[in-house]
Amino acid sequence: MEGREEERKGSGGAAAAVSTPGANLKDLVSREYYGHKKKVHSVAWNCLGTKLASGSIDHTACVWSIDPHGHSKVKDIELKGHTDSVDQLCWDPNHPDTVATAAADKSIRLWDARSGKCQVIELSGENINITYKHDGSQIAVGNKEDELTILDVRTLKVVKKHKANYEMNEIAWNKAGDLFFITTGLGHIEVVKDLEFLKPCKLNAHTAGCYCIAMDPLDRYFAVGSADSLVSLWNVKELLCIRTFTKLEWPVRTVSFNHTGEFIAYASEDPFIDIANVETGRSVHQIPCKAAMNSVEWNPKYNLLAYAGDDKNKYQADEGVFRIFGFETHN
Repeated sequence: MEGREEERKGSGGAAAAVSTPGANLKDLVSREYYGHKKKVHSVAWNCLGTKLASGSIDHTACVWSIDPHGHSKVKDIELKGHTDSVDQLCWDPNHPDTVATAAADKSIRLWDARSGKCQVIELSGENINITYKHDGSQIAVGNKEDELTILDVRTLKVVKKHKANYEMNEIAWNKAGDLFFITTGLGHIEVVKDLEFLKPCKLNAHTAGCYCIAMDPLDRYFAVGSADSLVSLWNVKELLCIRTFTKLEWPVRTVSFNHTGEFIAYASEDPFIDIANVETGRSVHQIPCKAAMNSVEWNPKYNLLAYAGDDKNKYQADEGVFRIFGFETHN
């Protein structure tokens, strides 16, 4: 499947090391990648930044080889096996060819992105969130019934389960692996030490439900997106809120830090993705988009931002597209 370059420039702009040192964000464009029959719910990069996986409500995930300079736009493999929507996916932090998918068919699958073979783990509910521990030893999965399952990656056995009587949304470990973060529909963040779920530290974060979370690659901060349209930035060690990002007007669905920890991208139903400077809180660039965004994720090595949403074509059918921003126009 070919991607195509699109002159989709944003507003604003700041000097930044993007594909080429010194390139301005406003001079960069997005490219489109078509490979799904229905809308894409999740995009994620492998640990080397060389492959991107996309998960769709068409029951499939696709793996793409992405050249950072924009020359290669090839779909490597389609991962088929799920019988319902692939709602979220993530790569093993230490293995560039292992990707995990969480689906509404009550299973998760661990795929070899080279062969397309997978291991299947059947769970109890419709899975919507999934994340790896940074050492790759465990996977956490959240479902629509507000149940969390911690799996041992080596044995594929359940290590721990936790059921809440309130909405639990995106989840994440800190880099050290001793703290586990849960965003909740009550507007607070639960911080759990050593998976002791009955003894959480509760951070009153937002006036409405918290939907999404991202960890700074330098382990200084985490960011939380909320239904109150704000993104809050927190110090990991002190668990204190430092600042908020305020450019959006709709519930924040997705948030991501770039590889240097300098930029944060976040998106909603607003007609743009905002990119802000983490330290100043100021917006430095906006990428126009035609639909509500489901997933944004920065490449772990380059300033390339993958994003996917509810895009439809002129016949109001799902386009099945994701885009990557950060390419220079002459590539």
